[in-house]
Amino acid sequence: MLENTRFHQGEKKNDPEFAAELAKLGDIFVSDTFSTAHRAHASVEAIAHIMPSCAGRLMEEEISKLENALSSPEKPVMAIVGGAKVSSKLLLLENLIKPMDKIVIGGGMANTFLAAQGHNIGQSLCEHEMQETARSIIKNAEKMNCEIILPIDIVVAKEFSKNTEYEILKSDACPADSMILDAGPATVKLIQNHLNETKTIIWNGPLGAFEVPPFNKATDEAAEYVANLTIAGKILSVAGGGDTVSALNGSGSADKFTYISTAGGAFLEWLEGKTLPGVAVLMS
Repeated sequence: MLENTRFHQGEKKNDPEFAAELAKLGDIFVSDTFSTAHRAHASVEAIAHIMPSCAGRLMEEEISKLENALSSPEKPVMAIVGGAKVSSKLLLLENLIKPMDKIVIGGGMANTFLAAQGHNIGQSLCEHEMQETARSIIKNAEKMNCEIILPIDIVVAKEFSKNTEYEILKSDACPADSMILDAGPATVKLIQNHLNETKTIIWNGPLGAFEVPPFNKATDEAAEYVANLTIAGKILSVAGGGDTVSALNGSGSADKFTYISTAGGAFLEWLEGKTLPGVAVLMS
């Protein structure tokens, strides 16, 4: 048992000399932390060049489940992508357009797409400078026969606080003094209808501001629906990312998904199509 290797300056530098010192402590290196596999660090990547290496059971399971969902999924395959900013999920969206048949966009990201379509979004969180990017994503998705699904109704409130007064309106009708904080019931129903036609679902990000009730409702109801389809053997469901795990745990549905990845950055970079140093070195 060693002290956290990140306290050593050679760790983040992927220093081969530091990795060699670590390698003296054993005969075989078993890499079992997919959550750090996106980092080219000494105890993740450099050490695997020095001594016989293999993936641990957790790493093996994670890669297998993600490969099944992304690289060779049973179709139709759909992704639910939520979160606050388009800019933080841009590479993810661009990479998912090709393998996905449908992509549901929720959370604050959806506001940017709605604004890009000329909808009123009031005081909602929005990256106005990303509107042209949003329109480009929609056009590219059309070329790849990937359907982009946006909210058709919205939950709006004048303040972001627990159990505040709210309204359910059409997606183009947010008042100037209000903000969009969740997808509405018609949108949830639309998502459920698409899920009925789906064989594989990848979920990354909530559909609304799930941390503050009642704006967790769309996420919870969609998650419960996925969970029930999974239990019935009708769908393979894979989810991951920090906010995603928290949201699904809050809905009580997480343990019913086929697989929940506890990795944050590594899960996101895998979905973005990036090479993960900690995985690539084990395959070399």
